[in-house]
Amino acid sequence: MDIAEKVLAIMRAEGQPLNAGKIVELGGLERKDVDKAMTQLKKEEKIVSPKRCYWIPA
Repeated sequence: MDIAEKVLAIMRAEGQPLNAGKIVELGGLERKDVDKAMTQLKKEEKIVSPKRCYWIPA
């Protein structure tokens, strides 16, 4: 499982909008890896933002 898949799994498990800092905390991941994965997921339109700086799976 790559980082992007882990980020999506964490978001789905929580069931609420999360910011990158919370994903790092919940997943025990590196911040730079989470930021890179989230950028990729945004480009692929797999995550959307219901409010500024918070993301949910699309």
